[in-house]
Amino acid sequence: MIEEMNQVKQAVADALAYAKQLGASATEVSISKQQGLSLNCRMQEVETIEYDRGGALGIAVWFGQRKGNASTSDLSAQALRETVEAACNIARYTSEDPFSGPADAELLINADKIPDLDLHHPSSLSNQQAIDLVMACEQSGLDFDSRIKNSDGASFSSHQGFKVYGNSQGLIAAYPSSRHSLSCSLIAQDKEDMQRDYAYTVSRNFAHLNSAENVGVEAAKEAVSRLHSRKIKTAKVPVLFNNQIASSLFGHFIGAISGGNLYRKSTFLLDALNTQVFPDWLNIQEDPFIKQGLSSRAFDSEGVATQQKEIISSGVLNTWLLNSYAARKLKLQSTGHAGGIHNWLVGANAGQFDDMLKQLDTGLLVTEMMGQGVNLVTGDYSRGAAGFWVENGQIQYPVDEITIAGQLKNMFKNIRAVGSDVEKRGAIQCGSVLVDEMTVAGN
Repeated sequence: MIEEMNQVKQAVADALAYAKQLGASATEVSISKQQGLSLNCRMQEVETIEYDRGGALGIAVWFGQRKGNASTSDLSAQALRETVEAACNIARYTSEDPFSGPADAELLINADKIPDLDLHHPSSLSNQQAIDLVMACEQSGLDFDSRIKNSDGASFSSHQGFKVYGNSQGLIAAYPSSRHSLSCSLIAQDKEDMQRDYAYTVSRNFAHLNSAENVGVEAAKEAVSRLHSRKIKTAKVPVLFNNQIASSLFGHFIGAISGGNLYRKSTFLLDALNTQVFPDWLNIQEDPFIKQGLSSRAFDSEGVATQQKEIISSGVLNTWLLNSYAARKLKLQSTGHAGGIHNWLVGANAGQFDDMLKQLDTGLLVTEMMGQGVNLVTGDYSRGAAGFWVENGQIQYPVDEITIAGQLKNMFKNIRAVGSDVEKRGAIQCGSVLVDEMTVAGN
C-alpha cells in the first residue's frame, strides 16, 4: 500500500506538470484509492460478499480566475492526461471569479512535517474469518431473547487506502488510513408489536472493535426495549438526547457557522462570532491530531494545515469554519475546514448516563431521530423522534411517533448539562445532552 501511494504521488506530480504545460496558472490534484472487503449475512446465511478496489482523481485548474474541474476513476497515465486536458478545456469557457483559486501558500502543510497520526491498521482477516464474525454477531443477538424473531442482518467492512493531494504551489502530501466496522440490526416481536434497532462498532484498528457477541447482544437489547411503545400527550418538557443522538445538535451548529451559509447569509448565527452562543460552562475543542481518530488529519482537502482550536470557550464562539473560497468571500483566512471538521471534543459538566437521567427528572429521553426538519436560516427545529418517557429519574416506558420542536438558538443556550458518557464513534465526541425545555408533540 505504501509503495503504491508513493507511485501515485509521482502520478500527481506528472499531472501538475502537464497542466502547467497546457498553460494553467494554478492546479490542484487529489487522488484517493481504497481496497477491502464488505459482507453481510441475514438469518445465518451470507447474502453478499464483495472485495472492491478502486480509486478516483479530481483535478481543478485555473487560467487566471477561470476554473475548470474534471474527475476520473481510471487512474491510468493516459486517463490522467485526458482528465487534465478536460479540466483545462472547461476552464477556458467559464466565467472569472475573483474569489476562486487554490489555498494561500502560507497556510499549506509542510509535506516534510506531516505527523504520524497512526491511522493505518490493515486487517489480515480471511473471507471465512469475516463470515464467522458476522454470523457470530447476528447469532448472539438472536439467542439473547425469545422475542428477537427476525433480523435485518449483520454487516462487516474492512478497508484500507490512501489519499494524495498536490498543487502547483509545490505541495505533494499523502497519508494512508484504514477503517473497520461491524454492525447488526434485529427485529423484536411480542404479539402484534414489532420494533427494530441496531448496534455497531467502528475503529481504525480492527483489534479495537467491540466483540461480535457484544454488538449482537446490544442490538437485541435495544430492539426489545422498544416493544410496546406508547403515545404521549403534547407538552413542554425537558429533553435528554442520548449520546448517540446528541452529536446531531452540534452538527446543526457546524452547518450554521460554515462558510457557505455565512457568505450566502443563510444562517441564524450570521452575527454570532465572538458572542455567547452556549452556556458559559460549555467548551468545544477541535483536535485533528488524535491518534487513530476517525476524523484525524494533518491537512484539509485543500492542503491547508489543520490546527488544534478552541471552537467554543466559556460558551463564546471563537471561529467560523472556512475553506479558501468562503474565506475570500468574507475577507478572512481559511480555517483549514475544507472537507469538514476534525474531532470535536464537547466538554462535560455532569456525570454518566444515570446521573443525566436524574437531572432530567421528568421528561423525554430521545434515542432516535427521523426527518430533516431543521431550517438553518431561521434556526427553527422540528424532527420526528422516538425514545422513552422518564419520571423521577427512572425510565418508565418507550414512546414513539412524536415530534420535538424548538428554536436552535434557544436550544443551544438552554443546554443544562452535557454528560461524561462520551460517544467516540464519530467526528463529534460528546456525552448525552439535556435541553431545559422543548415542545414535544404527541397525541
